[in-house]
Amino acid sequence: MKAYQVPSPGLPLELNEMETPKPSGTEVLVRTIACGLCHSDVHIHEGAFDLGNGNKLELPLPSPYTLGHEIFGEVVECGEDANNVTVGEQVIVYPWIGCGACSICNSGDEHLCNAGQTIGVLKTGGFSDHVVVPHSKYLFKPTNVPAHLAGSYACSGLTAYSALKKGAPYHNNSMIIVGAGGVGMMGIQIAKAAYDINPIVVDVDQAKLDAALEQGASAAINPTHEDALMKIFELTGGEASAAIDFVGSEQSVAFGINTLAKGGKYIIVGLFGGELKVPLPMIPIMERKILGSYVGSPQDMKELMELVNAGKVDPIPVEQRPISEVNAALADLKDGKVLGRLSLIHD
Repeated sequence: MKAYQVPSPGLPLELNEMETPKPSGTEVLVRTIACGLCHSDVHIHEGAFDLGNGNKLELPLPSPYTLGHEIFGEVVECGEDANNVTVGEQVIVYPWIGCGACSICNSGDEHLCNAGQTIGVLKTGGFSDHVVVPHSKYLFKPTNVPAHLAGSYACSGLTAYSALKKGAPYHNNSMIIVGAGGVGMMGIQIAKAAYDINPIVVDVDQAKLDAALEQGASAAINPTHEDALMKIFELTGGEASAAIDFVGSEQSVAFGINTLAKGGKYIIVGLFGGELKVPLPMIPIMERKILGSYVGSPQDMKELMELVNAGKVDPIPVEQRPISEVNAALADLKDGKVLGRLSLIHD
């Protein structure tokens, strides 16, 4: 098989050839058709997350390693104990796989497992033309979803869905989405599908604000404008119950948390980086909750795919490029040149 691999953090990806793995036991071998490119791939490619003040969280990555966790492909071979799956089926791979034995995994939250073996991080991902999935329970079958979009539901869609669940319930003009990138765009569509809400969207990029309005946002606000907070207060009546931050920077949090009503929830999803700097007395005085949200559980994925397969989640813009252009694609994503999502297509 062929794989575009990172030889060492930060270096350009290299095309390598190796023996195609053979699945055993409950394993399933999936031939990659398309793999979404996620902003997390930028951080994982760099090998660390920015913690602010020059500090970084180094990732324990193998060498070399194969990125790609938004995988859509075709089942080509099954282990002798695999069930509920058939060769030739097209599937979305749930990549956030835990150890399967700890109390966290047993509670259903495999994505939070400390010993997780995430596909596309610690295990070979979709920048390879074949991926081994440990069990068919991690495979989801889409209905009438384009190949270039399907894999994105395993990360950007799942991440948005899980975060929005944490902020519920909602009423009109009570949801604010900070960041109109690919995950924010998914958030708009899932807000409409799951909660019948057209959220208020905040972003510093006018092109993304325009796209958010086209996707169904009820309003689009640039936080750098002097009257931005007042506009949001007028739109919400001061009753914004939740803000979902798909950026996760010091600047986005500093602005976004002030859009909330008393008792509101601020849910940080994005991994842009930095430190949380919030006046502490305002937390109890305003009784605001600051929550983290990391991708989503297998149950979240099941619920999301029910909405998707029912045709309730409108598609978002997805740019397609051949996998051979992966290095340029990563650079463009890092530089903010991608509107919506980007999908890498295998031959």
